[in-house]
Amino acid sequence: MSASALLDRNDAPGVHAASWYADTAVGRRERPPLDGDRRADVVVVGAGYTGLSAALHLAEAGADVVVLDAHRAGWGASGRNGGQLVSGQRRDPDELEARYGLAAARRLYALGEDAKALVHDLCARHAIACDYRPGLLYATRRRGGARALERYAERLAGRYGYPHARFVPGAELRALVKSPRLHAGVLDEGAGHLHPLTYALGLARAAETAGATLCDLSRVEAVEPGPHGVAVHTSRGTVRAGHAVVAGNGYLGGLAPAVAARVMPINNFIVATAPLGAAGIGEVFGRDLAAADSRFVINYFRPTPDHRLLFGGGETYRYRFPRDIAALVRSPLEDLFPQLRGVALDYAWGGTLAITRSRLPHLARPAPNVLAAGGYSGQGVALATLAGKLMAEAIRGESAGFDAFAAVPQAAFPGGQPLRWPLLALGMSWFALRDRLGF
Repeated sequence: MSASALLDRNDAPGVHAASWYADTAVGRRERPPLDGDRRADVVVVGAGYTGLSAALHLAEAGADVVVLDAHRAGWGASGRNGGQLVSGQRRDPDELEARYGLAAARRLYALGEDAKALVHDLCARHAIACDYRPGLLYATRRRGGARALERYAERLAGRYGYPHARFVPGAELRALVKSPRLHAGVLDEGAGHLHPLTYALGLARAAETAGATLCDLSRVEAVEPGPHGVAVHTSRGTVRAGHAVVAGNGYLGGLAPAVAARVMPINNFIVATAPLGAAGIGEVFGRDLAAADSRFVINYFRPTPDHRLLFGGGETYRYRFPRDIAALVRSPLEDLFPQLRGVALDYAWGGTLAITRSRLPHLARPAPNVLAAGGYSGQGVALATLAGKLMAEAIRGESAGFDAFAAVPQAAFPGGQPLRWPLLALGMSWFALRDRLGF
């Protein structure tokens, strides 16, 4: 099955996935599809964080921009994720230094910080009230993992000039997140969490206000580069433009094969409990913060303003979502928080994100007048927003940030289209076994 088939595999056309986010989002609206042919300066494929950010920044610079989405703005991972606004990159600084050298590691880390700052700036400038809350805790499940986390916080402060993260020993940790499985952590006050769908819808509104045209239910069938521009075809019309931004992430399919070979779609799942009340949520959290554990197949969790626990976890390695998402996620939830055994789950949903083998975003030029980005590996709130801005800048001739990501070597996933999903499933199953065995 092609990645583009994921657009129809698990969800109704043009409808946001049933979730706590969809029920509480601000700014949902329907827009008409592309109808007939159109000319523009730039055509953007995909109305998630990447495409919306690119459209906003291009429109603010005076470009005529058309955004095409197969469903609706924020329909994909941008409207379904854990809502964590994370510092740096998906790889920690030690790994970045070992792979790319100190100078490149510092540049990549700085770009991650630029990404966070950009989200805050956009929310402030465009009045996107997406309920941002500071505080993100990384916690280890390994009894011997405390010293490594302590060194990590020291390295951020000393070598990267980041003063907002501090080591949290066991007793303090268990006062912040009341789980017997967690033994130490790093609390990052410069990171936090927000309502991801409201944020995406706010970007869409801002892009339209700046002059961009957004078209719902406009599935792109082909991106056709030429010597003087690019033609992007849908079943109901074609947009011809000087440049195209391909921002499909896990839904690329055959639109940019060289990019899709390096960007692997995977599924992730989230539940939201019934309201626990202030006292009930206080049995889980000592303060309002987001958290994630140290499993390779990560669990992440946070309270909501209406005192639910929002919990992401569980893994599957098929294109189709499981029939009972709630049962899948309940297992890791109750393992981390035995005090919530049997808790009612009001919502359970899945989404498709994308990873790269490096776990760093993949920014590329599949053709001279086509730019693409994806593979945010779980840090898309900040990094996808930045990627959109960097592609907008590159189209305007300012490509330093784009080139910094484009220079990162990105190997294709092995096996080609037929075998790479089974091979990934085999590898992820091995890491999931290590998680269960406590390694």
